[in-house]
Amino acid sequence: MGETAFVNVGLLHPGEMGAAIGAVLRARGHDVFWASHGRSGATSERAEQAGLLDAAEVQELCRRCDVLISVCPPHAAVDVARSAAGFEGIYVDANAVSPETSREIGCLLDQFVDGGIIGPPPRESGMTRLYLAGVDARQIADLFSGTIVDARVVSGEPGAASALKMSYASWTKGSSALVLAARALAQAEGVEEALLEEWRLSLPDLGERSVAASRSALRKGWRWVGEMNEIADSYASAGLPDGFHRAAAEIYGRASVEPDGEAPIERLLTVIREKGDRRHFE
Repeated sequence: MGETAFVNVGLLHPGEMGAAIGAVLRARGHDVFWASHGRSGATSERAEQAGLLDAAEVQELCRRCDVLISVCPPHAAVDVARSAAGFEGIYVDANAVSPETSREIGCLLDQFVDGGIIGPPPRESGMTRLYLAGVDARQIADLFSGTIVDARVVSGEPGAASALKMSYASWTKGSSALVLAARALAQAEGVEEALLEEWRLSLPDLGERSVAASRSALRKGWRWVGEMNEIADSYASAGLPDGFHRAAAEIYGRASVEPDGEAPIERLLTVIREKGDRRHFE
């Protein structure tokens, strides 16, 4: 697979990020496939909007494609890789998983590239980076040559790209969980307004950041639970305390119990400090 070669790429499975990655590859000239069997109507709509070609079944996707890219919730990454057992091309796991999980996935496939995405779904240049590690990492980076996705090879050893992703997200998403927890504590003790005033005086960005964190937690908290646990596993494997991100996983898990996903921050903070007890919705 040379630098200018156009190849068949398969996506497992096109959520918001995966569909956007697929659209970028389509614009580059590659044929991009996905497998619709068992997927939701929302996934089908995203795939159609991105111009992806339907191979129906994962087995057919494996037969047609030279490269498979997995972009799915972290807790599903290993099972998704197992569904592609026997694939003879290059398998790219671009999920938010620990280096250990990445290497576990790599053992399931003959040709494996470890990936980590930092940034939002690609819409314009300079926003999204895809870090890659593995023997075939350069070939995958070449697929994105000239596109708005900045693909960078980190190492020839799988696990390095995931380690970078875990390190980065441990701060961005971990600190967002912490600011929610801090405000929930202040609410529980009746000093929330005083805390917000102190933030305005000494840390003026934190008030708005707590509001933004609540919006993100309601929309994506269910997905971040697995990511926080993968980060915690990464810390533990490195001999570092993992409690920060076990707690962050619990915060995001509690945020995910709000049924309509539209709670104001005051309501969300109440949910967080009520220990995720679903009875208050009955």
